[in-house]
Amino acid sequence: MRLQLSTWQEIEQYLQRATGVVIPVGSTEQHGPNGLIGTDAICPETIAHALGEREDILVGPTLSIGMAQHHMGFPGTITLRPGTLIALIRDTVESLVTHGFTHILFVNGHGGNIATLQTAFADIQTTRSFGGVAGEVQLGLHNWFLGARARRLANELYGAAEGAHATPSEVSLSWYAWPEAVKRVPLEPEVAPAAAGFGDARDFRRRYPDGRMGSNPGLACVEHGRRLLEAGIEDALEAWQQLLRR
Repeated sequence: MRLQLSTWQEIEQYLQRATGVVIPVGSTEQHGPNGLIGTDAICPETIAHALGEREDILVGPTLSIGMAQHHMGFPGTITLRPGTLIALIRDTVESLVTHGFTHILFVNGHGGNIATLQTAFADIQTTRSFGGVAGEVQLGLHNWFLGARARRLANELYGAAEGAHATPSEVSLSWYAWPEAVKRVPLEPEVAPAAAGFGDARDFRRRYPDGRMGSNPGLACVEHGRRLLEAGIEDALEAWQQLLRR
């Protein structure tokens, strides 16, 4: 069930049987020569929608712009400042709590979001601890690419060529979601230089000139994306069930 495709009456009815919601969150940033700029939003959105349909869970709109300042050396990247993302998460949560939601799981597709999302959660709960907002809320963060099943499958399929950014696993999942957008381009070298840290956007572009970090997304394919989706759904379901027990 998708919030964006529902009426307010349908959401009111949903709240009579459940008070949990899943919010996909990602980023809009370069993903190497053959990866889609929307990869980090497409992947969690695809998993969340499939989970919602299978388990009758409400899925909110995808928060598709995140922490991508280090990718600003590549055209098409859009980034938020940390304070902006914190405010976006805070306002999203408080909006949902106002309507009666008590459990909110963010399914995240971008490693660069993790620290800021955790800070946003701390900010929300601190405000509540000081008595500023009524209503209880439990917040959960699931990074799909760190899920046990997804990681195990990525290692099986790609080994060390998975790398750290513009990975074949995330490219495969995004291609499964949008097969009409598959890009086949030569990669030189096949496996990009290993991740070795970075500073600002200029430093990142200098260290990783085509945007990849230790990866070979030339190994990506739509069929792998299907398998990764299945693993991702199971990982996300486990995170959802853990959140509901809190």
